[in-house]
Amino acid sequence: MRPLAFRTLAFASISALFLTSAASAAEVHVMISGGLTAAYKALVPVFEQKTGNKVVTAFGPSMGTTTNAIPVRLERGEPADVLIMVGYALGDLIKQRKVKDDSRVDLVKSPIGVAVKSGAPKPDLSSADTVKQALLAAKTIAYSDSASGVYVSTEMFSKLGISDAMKGKARQIPATPVGEIVAKGEAELGFQQISELKPVSGIDIVGPLPESLQKITVFSAGIATVSKEPEAGKALISFLASPEAHDALVKSGLDPIPAGATH
Repeated sequence: MRPLAFRTLAFASISALFLTSAASAAEVHVMISGGLTAAYKALVPVFEQKTGNKVVTAFGPSMGTTTNAIPVRLERGEPADVLIMVGYALGDLIKQRKVKDDSRVDLVKSPIGVAVKSGAPKPDLSSADTVKQALLAAKTIAYSDSASGVYVSTEMFSKLGISDAMKGKARQIPATPVGEIVAKGEAELGFQQISELKPVSGIDIVGPLPESLQKITVFSAGIATVSKEPEAGKALISFLASPEAHDALVKSGLDPIPAGATH
């Protein structure tokens, strides 16, 4: 079954799935990366109330080798029904047969933003040139160890012609929200998905990168091949992709992907 066909079927059966009785309630194990965390935390209690299912969550980055990284958790044999993570990283797990190939649903698009410590001067992000000048002027820069950081460090710096100038002052932050590093004053500028910056206190989000430098990350969900509760997992994915979840996703800085859209 194609991913879009799965999504259509999931929407068609969502009402029936939500009528699951308490007697047949399931425990759904979810592994999720930072991009959807804020909206997810607001939506899970609603899902639990609607279905009677219990959601058990493990948080970690979509990629990398840190202890909490989703691929590392899977290798350790941690229980997993639903994976919510960067789309291309989920695609890699599908190729490795760790995620059911007909279960992928693209949920949201997430832009990269820039943050400074609360009250600090805000750089001009109106163009690639002003971003370049801000980066050259900053003494310390932080970026994530996930999709946004990979782009910033391997593509954006090169595109701006400042890769050499960034050596020694721009650093990757593993398994920690970049905003927390900025809030502590350990970096003047922080780059990460806006949805991951929003929940952090002590920072000001300057705005998204300009269109000429922007890299949109798609976050997707799928059912792990080791899932013991695949139907309950599909119900959760359907709920996160439903109109009822729309406002919470938008509030957290995400752009919900309409059903039937291709990427």
